[in-house]
Amino acid sequence: MTFVQVIDYETTRFDEVNSLIDRYAAETSGKRTVTHTMIGRDRDSGTHYLDLVEFPSYEEAMKNSQLPETDRMFQEMVALCDGMPKFMNLDVVRDEYLNKMLVNRVFEDIITKGDYAALEECFTADCVHHDVMESQGRGTGRDGVRQTIGMWRDAFDLSFDLTRQIAEGDCVTTLWDWKGTQKGEFMGVASDGKECSMSGCTTFRMEDGRIAESWWYFDAPALMRQMGMMPAVPG
Repeated sequence: MTFVQVIDYETTRFDEVNSLIDRYAAETSGKRTVTHTMIGRDRDSGTHYLDLVEFPSYEEAMKNSQLPETDRMFQEMVALCDGMPKFMNLDVVRDEYLNKMLVNRVFEDIITKGDYAALEECFTADCVHHDVMESQGRGTGRDGVRQTIGMWRDAFDLSFDLTRQIAEGDCVTTLWDWKGTQKGEFMGVASDGKECSMSGCTTFRMEDGRIAESWWYFDAPALMRQMGMMPAVPG
């Protein structure tokens, strides 16, 4: 179970605290069990800070606390604070990343199931779409996304296996494996019922809770070879 430690403190010397944290990270590289850290400053009190430190589990947090560098860093931090920091220890019982949920809805509901009604909820009106195979000028905006998805859905019964997903800031990047059984014409190639597959990577950028831009990278040559549009690579 993911474990989060919250450190609540007051300081007028945050620049020094920040430098201390950087030094601690360098000294414990390869040893610390922390997976994610975040520091927030109280907008209503410029000397009030909260550190959120995430670990894979409580047990891994205890291993981290036993490092000599951790104890030394804590003692130095206390000296930089106005009073003793307060601690809260949390077992994470629910963890939702809304941007990931939005992206998964695009793959599962819109692309795989064809729920085009969800386009307005998921994409901004002027969203921009970048695609390694996009050369037919379908344009931007929700209509452009609908046309691109429609082209693939008209040609294939398809599905995605989302193998890995990374969220940072306003972007979510997803690695995926794709399978599609051709049921209609695709780029001039008539349907022959062949099953094709390829892997790829998509990055979505969000604005105000909707997708504003997307980048699609995938193994187009492999797909073309499977469809007979390109010669096979010699073994």
